[in-house]
Amino acid sequence: MDDIVRQAMAKWPNVPDCYGWLGLDARGNWYMRDDRAQAAGAFDSGAPGAKGSLLKHEKLIEFIQRNYAADARGRWYFQNGPQRVYVELEATPWIWRVEADGTVRAHTGQPATVQRCELDEGGRVYLQTDLGFGLVHTQDVGRVAELVEAGRWAPQDVAGTELPRRHGYVRSPQRDSGPGALAR
Repeated sequence: MDDIVRQAMAKWPNVPDCYGWLGLDARGNWYMRDDRAQAAGAFDSGAPGAKGSLLKHEKLIEFIQRNYAADARGRWYFQNGPQRVYVELEATPWIWRVEADGTVRAHTGQPATVQRCELDEGGRVYLQTDLGFGLVHTQDVGRVAELVEAGRWAPQDVAGTELPRRHGYVRSPQRDSGPGALAR
């Protein structure tokens, strides 16, 4: 976390949390969700306009990614100075990029070490790593197949609907804001 963020948190400890305004899609892209986008539907609904506006400003994206974390309930957020901006997840909290040699990096650029590979009923590939659990970027599924064929990874079958509960993350903190709630 950036020093300036820690200082702001100490200076203004009681800033209310923010829900629904930031989303992470299944390809590791960040979206700003204004009132209109939120009124169009849930981030993961597929409704026209519900995702919001794709963030393209590199410095803003880097700032978000440096200050991206999870709370004790599995809700992911961006610490924006003194305010927590909870993130709507289209899929998982991490989106993995996989190189031909099996090197894995998060959508944030952080390197990760693979501990387990999982495959859901829809053919989506997930990795449990030392950073946490996430979806493999669609462009890298072919590389995963090569690594599986080479015997480096052995995917375990999982039910996609069980992933948030099993791996302890909340896809929509806005929808699941009750005590102890996990994703739907």
